[in-house]
Amino acid sequence: MRYLAAKTAGEAAAALAAEPGLTRILAGGTDVLVQLKSGLVEPALIVDIKQIPGIAEIVAEDGGYRIGAAVPNAVLGEHAGVVAMWPGVVEGANLIGSTQVQGRCTMVGNLCNGSPAGDAVPGLIAANAVARIVGPNGQRDLPVADIPTGPGKTSLAKGEVITSVFLPARPARASDAYLRFIPRTEMDIAVASAAVSLELNADDTVKAARVVLGAVAPTVIVAEEAGRICVGSKLDEATLARMAAACEAVAKPIDDKRGTVAFRTKTAGTLAKRAALTAYTRAGGTK
Repeated sequence: MRYLAAKTAGEAAAALAAEPGLTRILAGGTDVLVQLKSGLVEPALIVDIKQIPGIAEIVAEDGGYRIGAAVPNAVLGEHAGVVAMWPGVVEGANLIGSTQVQGRCTMVGNLCNGSPAGDAVPGLIAANAVARIVGPNGQRDLPVADIPTGPGKTSLAKGEVITSVFLPARPARASDAYLRFIPRTEMDIAVASAAVSLELNADDTVKAARVVLGAVAPTVIVAEEAGRICVGSKLDEATLARMAAACEAVAKPIDDKRGTVAFRTKTAGTLAKRAALTAYTRAGGTK
């Protein structure tokens, strides 16, 4: 096994593309190192990206924020600007692992795992976040929603590295929230989850809504009809019931020891309702 501490994103991409064997990227390492220790993977090459300039920084950009791929979630959770603008995104990221893990783990690592239960992913997709990718053919930007393709799978080509995620600017009367259900009180994998991002009109009605479900399908789901149902309302009980039903309609969970199809389906709708109400209050809405 070879180890490379890349000094640039281009160097990392070139090395990954040239290696015919299995490769892994090391940023936080909270998943990769566990996989190595347990013998789940034996990569021919590990590329450490932490020394790439700017990759561990949070930078204000175009009214929003660019989050480097190696920014630990603990650092993200202490950034006042990101917390104020995108509290739901931070909520999801800060639910990953223990306090010790938070000091290392990253949103981008959670995204690249391709898990439909990844806590950071629904909030990023609800935020219309965009990933910046560097590969053998140069740089490109891609919506985070287009990256996961199935359990453990992503749309990234060989040699491509996500260097940052951009969270866009948003108006004053807008906010988001993330909720999940887990069997234990801490450090468990979501049985179902929901992220909701809302923008309000001056009269407190919903101007725009994006509802995203996690852990209830092979990939995170954008519940488009649920978002449309919220628009024009003040999230009254009838609207919330219709929104939850729309979430249940698109959920495609599995039965396993952690939850049944029926339980996961119902829970997804319930979490979406609660997240919507939290986002509505954060955005300044009153009923």
